[in-house]
Amino acid sequence: CDDADGASFIAWTTTPWTLPSNLSLCVNPEFTYVRARDPKSGKVYIVAQGRMGFVPGAVPKESKSKAKDGDKPKVVQGGWEVLSTMLGQELVGLKYVPLFPYFKDHQGGFRVVSDKYVTDDSGTGVVHQAPSHGEEDYRVCMVNGIIVKAGALPCPVDLEGHFTEDVGDLCGMYVKEADKVIIARIKEMGRLVDASSINHSYPFCWRSDTPLIQLACPAWFISVEPLKEKLLVNNKQTYWVPEHVRDKRFHNWLEGARDWCVSRSRFWGTPLPIWQSEDGEERVVIGSVAQLEELTGAKVTDLHRHFIDHLTIPSRQGKGLLKRVDDVFDCWFESGSMPYAQQHYPFENKELFEKGFPADFVAEGVDQTRGWFYTLMVLSTALFDKPAFKNLVCNGLVLASDGKKMSKRLKNYPDPNEVINKYGADALRMYLINSPVVRADNLAFQEAGVFAVVKDVFLPWYNAYRFLVQGVKLYESEAGVKFEPTKVDLSLATNVLDKWICAASRNLTTYVRQEMGAYRLYTVVPFLIKFIDSLTNIYVRYNRKRLKGGKGLQDCLFALTSLFNVLLSVCKLMSPFTPFLAEHMYQNLSHALPPSSALPSVHFCDVPDLEPEHPGDARMRESVARMQAVIELGRKIRERATKPVKMPLRNLVVVHPDQGFLDDVQGDLLEYVTSELNVRSVECCSDPLKYATLRAEPDLQVLGKRLGAALREVAAAVRAMSSEDVLAAQASGGLDVAGHHLDISDIKVKRDWRTPQGMAPGEADADSDGDVLVVLDLRVDAGLISEGVAREVVNRFQKLRKKAGVTPLDPVEFFYQCDSTTACSPQSTEQTAAQAAITSVSSSSGGVAALALEHALYFQSTLGGPLLPISDRPRSAIILETERVEVGNQELGCSAVFTAVLCTRAVALHAPAVLEAVGGSAHVAEAVACLIASRDPSRLLADLAATGGHLTAKLDGKVVKLTQGVHIFASAAAKAAAMKLHQ
Repeated sequence: CDDADGASFIAWTTTPWTLPSNLSLCVNPEFTYVRARDPKSGKVYIVAQGRMGFVPGAVPKESKSKAKDGDKPKVVQGGWEVLSTMLGQELVGLKYVPLFPYFKDHQGGFRVVSDKYVTDDSGTGVVHQAPSHGEEDYRVCMVNGIIVKAGALPCPVDLEGHFTEDVGDLCGMYVKEADKVIIARIKEMGRLVDASSINHSYPFCWRSDTPLIQLACPAWFISVEPLKEKLLVNNKQTYWVPEHVRDKRFHNWLEGARDWCVSRSRFWGTPLPIWQSEDGEERVVIGSVAQLEELTGAKVTDLHRHFIDHLTIPSRQGKGLLKRVDDVFDCWFESGSMPYAQQHYPFENKELFEKGFPADFVAEGVDQTRGWFYTLMVLSTALFDKPAFKNLVCNGLVLASDGKKMSKRLKNYPDPNEVINKYGADALRMYLINSPVVRADNLAFQEAGVFAVVKDVFLPWYNAYRFLVQGVKLYESEAGVKFEPTKVDLSLATNVLDKWICAASRNLTTYVRQEMGAYRLYTVVPFLIKFIDSLTNIYVRYNRKRLKGGKGLQDCLFALTSLFNVLLSVCKLMSPFTPFLAEHMYQNLSHALPPSSALPSVHFCDVPDLEPEHPGDARMRESVARMQAVIELGRKIRERATKPVKMPLRNLVVVHPDQGFLDDVQGDLLEYVTSELNVRSVECCSDPLKYATLRAEPDLQVLGKRLGAALREVAAAVRAMSSEDVLAAQASGGLDVAGHHLDISDIKVKRDWRTPQGMAPGEADADSDGDVLVVLDLRVDAGLISEGVAREVVNRFQKLRKKAGVTPLDPVEFFYQCDSTTACSPQSTEQTAAQAAITSVSSSSGGVAALALEHALYFQSTLGGPLLPISDRPRSAIILETERVEVGNQELGCSAVFTAVLCTRAVALHAPAVLEAVGGSAHVAEAVACLIASRDPSRLLADLAATGGHLTAKLDGKVVKLTQGVHIFASAAAKAAAMKLHQ
């Protein structure tokens, strides 16, 4: 370089083939550089001070062998002599002798420039610049005037990667094969400091796995830089979800916007409509097919290259014929033109386009901040000085389960078709919508997540729908009228959960409309999922008896109508997210709607209308939420104490300062708390210190950012608060501590419970969620144990029902076998294989018989019929399923071992009365039994109803008269009830 000592810059590159194209050297203006002399050669070099160790021989190195005394390693003499140091900025402007002479006459070249992109983690701190082979090289050289826009750019490499005639004897050589030749030439010139091999990252073609080269090519650009300020202004006029993508990522990209290269050297694509002379000085840009036809004199029917490339335009400047340039448009130019091209604007639909522009919203991936979003904004700003869209939903990228990009070549993702066939398109869609993707974050796709949507969302939702369908069928069967929910006035409903679910549904509609209006999918779907969870786990679960008519037909109608209305609203709200499942449910639900309002598809329906919140809605939602908290806390206590819910307990205490909530617990909510937690009584207490002491813990995550160094003092003061201080802070909504005001949300209230007086440790337990305290009496007695065993018996019969595939509408009866006697009635002379299986099972005790008597009402209300001994089974009753059952605990003094028998409902005979009616003839009595068993039960009961309950038959010449309710009964349950009445 032009230095007094003739110093040379040491530049470093991993692509020697780019050295013939070198036009400048770049240093970091803030790095310290040294001028150092190599004592061996006497040459002076300039290199970054922090990278001298990278240059062989530049610094002394320690010997690996130790000195004789073993104290210190020997130091090898050598290293370069540092003559001076300077900042990189001081080197700017120095000229140097080109490494190769090919472009030595380039105006303004071969001088030192600076840029902060130069790093000190590799190389020498001096980077050689070949603007035709690197994006950063091009930028730096352009900024520093080494090259100029649209000016000459030395590029001695053709499109096939071979050197051109510009570099003489390297001409025709593939660039990667020329590396060794170029290194040898540099060595011959005495300008090679070192050549070695290292491993480093290098771009490869993702299709062919071959190395890529960067090559500057002539291209057509749209001048974007003059539009930069307008682009930034128009960006502020748009609304993005999430907003940080607009304000940071997209804003930053627009701030650094450069002219846009819109041409591509390909065959397929939209041809650039530019015709120019051979010298490039005369150009015509075509604006329409009509203009092209006018200028060429040819009919144009197709705009692809092979239909128009042969067309020429006569020159107006005497330059012969103008021909179309070879390039086609960048496909992103076409994408950015979508708003206009789809309407064929401005040639057609001008009014339609102007009414609908800008678009209400667009949606694409976060990677489109440099793609489609950008091209839309650039073209709309250039054409109309306005954005192309009003709202934008930006999603993240779906990656493979290992966090890598999904690749067809690597096959690191499950086949989407298999996922859809296995779980359904709705489940896949719901999984994606309820993921970080809709917040512009990336998602590592997990197939288990799709299955979780089916298990945790779709199945509970569908079960609620199925429960409604079963309930409606049962109601119509018992009421004898069609279910017509639109004719039911729910304002007359008195049940608290009916009111609650309707209030929750109104709140859901309001929330979904509000959030969808703001394009916030990531808040809508979690809210919908939470609502479905509340619908299934609170409303349906807690109202099972009501939905089956357990509290009367009118109450059942209110419950079914409430559930119907909610499910219909949920189908309409969920239809954009789960179109297939919502449509399936709607098609059945719509049968209960009047024909005039039953639209053919849920996708024809409007989103449910907004309804104003009713007085007390908020209070009701809060009370039910607290009730659910009480139930969840009670379940946790039972689980800790290993007291299953089937085991009844004496008492539950709910502690909360809100007397209104306690009144609700003792009133409308009482039956649900007692039923779900299986407790006999519920006590309420508004004194939070009766069963616990209060203490406060600071929320360190919140306060740490705000208080900084004062956190330690404030935290200590908060922890020192007494129970009374905590109560006062809760009442006032905040407190002043160590000169700082804290809101009540800045502290966490903890409850340390204490055993109530009169109870030993272990006889009661408590739990709290920070709001409600629940205390549960864990003591049991014989009566509670017996109730618990009865619940287990019911549970086994319900499972038997499910095992047999019996629905609530199917008429069945329940029997038990607790000894080794035959399972058939005493007069039976035949026995099936299933009956034989029953007779082989015996029990050590008759505990189940005592349970059946003691808890007869409970069995009747839960099973829908009494629990009867197997001896009461009618001869014609078909055994559907049997199962060996062991319930209870002998140590607790109550257990039962028996065989549960599930049978079809059949007509039953009272054997002693029949025997008396036939004059004591066992032979005729058996004939009567065979006759009844052979008749269809429904036809037989219909005949009895038609004759006023009398049946006359002639058997063996003897006329037998039977009366319903004396000799013959509709079922074993009816017979048992009559026998009990006569006792």
